[in-house]
Amino acid sequence: MAELKQDWLTDGLIDFEYKKYLLLGYLQQVDKEFDAKKLYPCFSDLIDHYRNLEVLSEQKKILVNGFPKEITKIDLENLKFEYNSFIKDKDLALDIDEIISFAMPEIRSKMSLGKELFEEVEDKVNIFPVGILPLQTDEGYLLLSDYLKRIVNVYQYNITIFENAMTKFRGIHTRLIDQYDITVSNTYENIKYQLIKEVRDMPAPATYALEFKKSFPLTETMLPIAKRIFVKYVTA
Repeated sequence: MAELKQDWLTDGLIDFEYKKYLLLGYLQQVDKEFDAKKLYPCFSDLIDHYRNLEVLSEQKKILVNGFPKEITKIDLENLKFEYNSFIKDKDLALDIDEIISFAMPEIRSKMSLGKELFEEVEDKVNIFPVGILPLQTDEGYLLLSDYLKRIVNVYQYNITIFENAMTKFRGIHTRLIDQYDITVSNTYENIKYQLIKEVRDMPAPATYALEFKKSFPLTETMLPIAKRIFVKYVTA
């Protein structure tokens, strides 16, 4: 799909009609992605664009408030000063304000659609362990199952922890191993047994099935949501 540059608002010509054209064209592409049940990367991009606009709006306020000013009047009775700002390009500031004011509710509306799609997909997935779990569950296998198509995509996963002074962040890395058909004889347990036979360095892997009751695009929707759900599940 078409992308919207992170600096789309400040890059090039700063004109309300032009920026409106760019934004609406991008949001039309987002609609098409959501209609096709493709959630990522457009959903996360929308969030980034919205946050960028929030930051830009706040920085602009700080910049305007921090600009040099000249004192035009002193109110000795109320101990107040009146100022004139030295900012000369007021039209540019107004253009940016107008663009931000238009863009933020438009992007927020699409974010709401993305949230609805996320919740729809999340509601269609069940997660459960396959067989006995080892004590360490930071690495193992994810059996990502499209139940209607009777297909399982197997991923090897590894959970990593990033720390700062305030908190811990958990990330997950996945690598596609293989794809299997689900049959009466080829169950999740049988798939796990095959993996143990084929990968000798993981004799007792933590294995989880994430079973989607409705078909969605694998790369753009199922996998990213499965990863988010899984990390939350194993670290709860």
